[in-house]
Amino acid sequence: MNELTDRQNFILSLVIHDFTQNALPIGSQYLVERYNLDMSPATVRNELSALDDAGYLAQPHTSAGRMPTDAGYRYFVGRLLHDTDLPQNTQRTISHQFYQSRQDTEQWMRLAASVLAHQSSAASVVTAPHARTARLKHLELIATHGKQVLMVLVLFGGEIHQQMLTLAEPISQTNLSLLANRLNNACMGKDASGIQKLCLQMDPLEQDILNLLVQELESSSLALTGEIFMDGLSNVLAEPEFANSEDARKSLRLLEERSRLEDLLNRTVMNSNFGGVQVLIAGEGQDDDLRQCSIVLARYGVPGQATGTLGVLGPTRMFYGKTISTVRFMANLLSDLVNTSMVD
Repeated sequence: MNELTDRQNFILSLVIHDFTQNALPIGSQYLVERYNLDMSPATVRNELSALDDAGYLAQPHTSAGRMPTDAGYRYFVGRLLHDTDLPQNTQRTISHQFYQSRQDTEQWMRLAASVLAHQSSAASVVTAPHARTARLKHLELIATHGKQVLMVLVLFGGEIHQQMLTLAEPISQTNLSLLANRLNNACMGKDASGIQKLCLQMDPLEQDILNLLVQELESSSLALTGEIFMDGLSNVLAEPEFANSEDARKSLRLLEERSRLEDLLNRTVMNSNFGGVQVLIAGEGQDDDLRQCSIVLARYGVPGQATGTLGVLGPTRMFYGKTISTVRFMANLLSDLVNTSMVD
């Protein structure tokens, strides 16, 4: 990155701030009048030209004002943007919503996606906490109809799986609950291989249940991420960049293709610290379909046990300060919740 003078840093920040709000190219006369600058339009014009030459601003055509380039946004995020926190009252409101449902992991994910979308005015993505090696925390067996039984598995980290099984004969809910208690005592904390070793010690019904349980744990361990939750797509579609550009809309297809989305999430946050925020501007060369988008991501959870990813996707003309502070706060909040759920 080219080093800029203090005045150029100031003017670049003003251009990005104003363009983020209004999506209109910005001229020197406008900046002087809008922000009551203590310098002439000619001086500002020269600095805009210098920023253009450095690659941080561009003109859509010769008679227009300037607008930030991808490099301009990258310089702004990397050099000019200071760490800020969400206002305390906003933090308290969000925390209260989560702690009202502290044992409902699915509700956490839906709420996290909603909060991220609302606070950032962008599209949000949240993956449920997921362990590379799935371990059983709790099993429930629920009588439904006749010989049909619903098996509910809660894994360490909060991941929940449900599976139907058909018994040879109907069993009362009382006996199913006793059976579930016996299996919980034997299997809690074990992974698929550990539970598989117990099968020979069990009666035929218990073996059938444990075999199904092993299949679910193995399937969970093979998945790259937990369930994916999204919100706020309408926020992005309402932005002028996406309303008028087919190229911009291509980036939203990423949200519909799970394998591509999982790959991007894992590559972007693979080496990041928990709670540390990664900002991907215009794809950063990783994906051509993201050339008109920015993505702000963070990892959360308990390292080595259960982790997830959360973030937002929107136009490069993004409120980076507020978005980054929101993503960081939500990552720390969900990490606390996951840690608590694994202890409880």
